[in-house]
Amino acid sequence: MEPRILTVTAINGDYAELVSEEGTPHTVALALLPPETDVGRRIRWELFEYSLAE
Repeated sequence: MEPRILTVTAINGDYAELVSEEGTPHTVALALLPPETDVGRRIRWELFEYSLAE
């Protein structure tokens, strides 16, 4: 499975709205994301784990 890069577009309560590089929207619980997650940050999703993209 290839890693995906997602960008945080909004944070709504306990959930983050993300969009992939292809433009596909995703909603993810903040508990699954790194603590540094904020609007505009890029997140890497690989092997069912989220981390900050460099």
